[in-house]
Amino acid sequence: MALRAVVAVIVLVCLFSATAQAEPQADKNKTVYPGIRHITTEESVNEVEALLRQALHKRGLTLFTVIDHAQGAVDAGLELPPTRTVIFGNPKVGTPMMRCQGSVALDLPQKMVIRMVDDVTRIEWNDPAYLVERHGLQGCNLSPDKVARLVSELAREAAGEER
Repeated sequence: MALRAVVAVIVLVCLFSATAQAEPQADKNKTVYPGIRHITTEESVNEVEALLRQALHKRGLTLFTVIDHAQGAVDAGLELPPTRTVIFGNPKVGTPMMRCQGSVALDLPQKMVIRMVDDVTRIEWNDPAYLVERHGLQGCNLSPDKVARLVSELAREAAGEER
């Protein structure tokens, strides 16, 4: 009886190991998640942040803050590749969204994450169409396509594509 239990455990361990090895290991830095858009650039994180600040200023958008996650990691005695979250928006656009469905405040103001992945800088943001779906904003009189175009333009400018 004990021998059967040992054999069963060995078989299970072998099966688990074979399954784990057969599944490709996803690179979480490169995986695409629902509702998240991204582009990459050869520009540095510092340069991308500077270009994004310029693009926001040019359009009269409010820059609320920039969170330097890598510095936070250093302060905690940890390491993290350069990673920043830029928080920005326009209350004339965000307020009607929040009046329609208050939960959208969880995702507003708009954010862009700028981070180093391997040897490139990745710029990521929430897809406005996803926010409409996530928060049930379909019945609201909003322009998510217009917001999506604007945020994509900001990302391209920050990546140095529209100089």
